[in-house]
Amino acid sequence: MATGESVGAGRPGGAYAELCGLARRWGTLKAVHDLVSWDQETYMPPGAAASRSEQVAMLSEMLHEQRTGGRVGELIAACESDPDIAGTPDSDVGANVREFRRDFDRATRIPTALVGELAKTASLAAEAWKQARSASDFSSFAPWLEKMMRLSRDKAACLLPCTPAAKEPYDALLDEYEPGMTGAGIDAIFTPLRPRLSGLIAELARSPRKPDTAILGATIPAERQHSFGHTVLGAIGFDLHAGRLDTTTHPFCSGFGPGDTRLTTRYREERFTDALYGTMHEAGHGMYEQGLPKAAHLGQPAADAISLGIHESQSRMWENFVGRSREFWVWALPLARAVFRPALEHADVEGMYRAVNTASPSLIRVEADEATYNLHVMIRFQIERALIAGSLPVRDVPATWNRLYKDYLGVDVPDDRRGCLQDVHWSFGLVGYFPTYTLGNLYAAQFWETINRSLPDLRAQMSRGEFGPLRAWLNTNIHAHGRRDRADELCRRLTGRPLSADPLMRHLEGKLRPIYGV
Repeated sequence: MATGESVGAGRPGGAYAELCGLARRWGTLKAVHDLVSWDQETYMPPGAAASRSEQVAMLSEMLHEQRTGGRVGELIAACESDPDIAGTPDSDVGANVREFRRDFDRATRIPTALVGELAKTASLAAEAWKQARSASDFSSFAPWLEKMMRLSRDKAACLLPCTPAAKEPYDALLDEYEPGMTGAGIDAIFTPLRPRLSGLIAELARSPRKPDTAILGATIPAERQHSFGHTVLGAIGFDLHAGRLDTTTHPFCSGFGPGDTRLTTRYREERFTDALYGTMHEAGHGMYEQGLPKAAHLGQPAADAISLGIHESQSRMWENFVGRSREFWVWALPLARAVFRPALEHADVEGMYRAVNTASPSLIRVEADEATYNLHVMIRFQIERALIAGSLPVRDVPATWNRLYKDYLGVDVPDDRRGCLQDVHWSFGLVGYFPTYTLGNLYAAQFWETINRSLPDLRAQMSRGEFGPLRAWLNTNIHAHGRRDRADELCRRLTGRPLSADPLMRHLEGKLRPIYGV
């Protein structure tokens, strides 16, 4: 679907063509906003924090006004009344208009002043979080978290009337990232999944046959890790001519627009796989962004990701289903030996495969193994939902966090830095974001089973470093369609079934039980 092919575009002043033209303008402005935010997380000097917060606030207000002002509402209504569009609601154009309406209705519920205050507070709070995390001092961040939660509750109150499924304020925030999902819906997924994960983890813990992870402790300079990361990125298909890889405190991916997708990672010289899998994770996000039809549809829903759960399914798939596979290491180990020598000279494929597939409760979410990762997410979901409901005071976050880590994972949290200050999300006001990580794992596992039926030679291809067929399948079936489907609709269309935890459990049990000999 190209803008010039849109319904009504052939008539003078065609509403759909005009709407898409406006969308391109605000898509361009959003790219500038996102570039400024990316710079804050990578190269901006700390002394610029105050002025940067004003810049981000101004850009956010301008973007909000463009999306909600002028003729936008009138043009959407004109498209909805066009019989050619209204009569084909499942077409590309019909889906695009449907999503234009959703975005407009949500945006117009939020006052421009609140948009600016949220953006400015997020910019300042992110800098406060960096300092608090470095000092391991939650008390210095608490006032910012208080303010961000108050603003998030204000935002939720604005959005509740246009969130049909909402039963509580948290639902209106979650709906921004995972349309149609609710806190009760997440509960219905998490509650039965938790004992299945805990049971598997306990089963593996009783095994005397633990993987030897000594090889992962090899000291490898960050610059060599960065070089190897670039090699992997190129091989799996992230276009480095249209993107780049930088370092930051908390890894992320930003897709600004056509030809510009930025990845970030972080390095620990004593554990090279942290950066490797962090890079592959963000590359999954990046290839989704590069696969969206932004050149033709910048600013339109047709060039946006379906949901964060689907976005996360791409990153977790490349990180875990590809990167932690035996086949990946058949291809990657000779290359890693050449770059990291002599650190991996005694490593073998089976040893690497076992070492990167452990199941051991730990403190840090982004470094957690596949089996325990979702328990980290469940803790954050429980806390942020209570913060928005007002049943958990901000001052009690550290104690609640530490108690849940003991209950869910059996670990003692030694300090705030490795506890409730490890994630940047709440400082940015990204409330409702965390559950999408587990949804991503579930979608990834279900898609993976379908992909293996569609590409029966996939494992052999990966062992040869041939990742193009997998990338092409994802682009053809997911990336290229923008927001044409809802997440649950996409899942049913591609897999023939609603979302289920069974594929993820089959994946984890089928891999980890043989490794642990149980």
